[in-house]
Amino acid sequence: MAPTQDKHSSQELLQAQVDLWHHTLGFVKSMALKCAMELQIPNTIQQHGGSMTSSELATKIGLHPSKLPCLRRLMRVLIVSGIFVVHEVASPDKDVIYGLTRTANLLISDEVKSNIFHMLSLMLDTTTIAPFLSMHSWFLDRHSMSLFKKAHGLDVWEMADQDSSYNQQFNKAMVSDSNFLMDIILRECGHVFHGINSLVDIAGGHGGAAREIAKVFLQMKCIVLDLPHVVVEAPSDAHVSFISGDMFKNIPPADVVFMKWVFHGWGNEDCVKLLKNCKAAIPPREAGGKVIIVDMVVGSGPNEIVTRETQVLYDLLIMSFEGIERGELEWKKIFMEAGFSEYKIISVLGVRSVIELYP
Repeated sequence: MAPTQDKHSSQELLQAQVDLWHHTLGFVKSMALKCAMELQIPNTIQQHGGSMTSSELATKIGLHPSKLPCLRRLMRVLIVSGIFVVHEVASPDKDVIYGLTRTANLLISDEVKSNIFHMLSLMLDTTTIAPFLSMHSWFLDRHSMSLFKKAHGLDVWEMADQDSSYNQQFNKAMVSDSNFLMDIILRECGHVFHGINSLVDIAGGHGGAAREIAKVFLQMKCIVLDLPHVVVEAPSDAHVSFISGDMFKNIPPADVVFMKWVFHGWGNEDCVKLLKNCKAAIPPREAGGKVIIVDMVVGSGPNEIVTRETQVLYDLLIMSFEGIERGELEWKKIFMEAGFSEYKIISVLGVRSVIELYP
């Protein structure tokens, strides 16, 4: 009989193998989600009253009968992953009924407020994924171009400027993220906008965030500043005005400068320069001047493995665009270098936080 210690060692080796297999096969889970989104499975189940059998689902999305077993295997992955739920039914063929979870509801494309479909589509797009297939060679490359540019010959902003379909996809993702997140921000920490008469949303895209703010704070004058190719396609809005410009050159004066998910695209030197421009655009703190930042603070938020892992995974994703997600000490460094006196982090947005920054 083998010693107990050897048995334990064998089990430890097997568990290590499982851990590595699970890690390695993570891309299959992502591709299963991408497939379900492209097949419109969440929408189809929702339109069927929130539940349907595998046979009904296969017929509705137009699958050949030979693909039904494969659909069941795809759905099994997404059920184990917590995207869908399944209920056995008492029928001779043992068919199952698929249902939606709270997570799946975020994928229903006609749910405006709670839809992150476009953001996930951008993350799962081949354009985003392709650079990671040669990440090892990028690490060994002496050139300083981004991982994204090495793969595509353009950085993300050049691609948005030259490829209209990518630009539309990118803007849809930003608007959907704003619609989702701003509703929560205004409910959980809307107090940060109280008493503000004017606000400029820097790099605000098509005004998703500014529109949501303006709906709640009717007295507030909201301006969106972004690059010309973004502003030219922005839909008109009676409550939000759009200005074409460069945030590194000039920021329109306002009581508050608002920036959602801007800083992670820039290095420390550029961030300090941008913050100095923000400081010049707002009044002193006694007159209500401040900067409101919605961004990731790595290490803040719920102390759970899913949150922590998502933050560092997103940091690696944004690294491909030559971006970076920062921890509190890194944020503090650029705040102080830009001449600000105090900041407050409000960690109520899952992997992201609201930061109030005072001159």
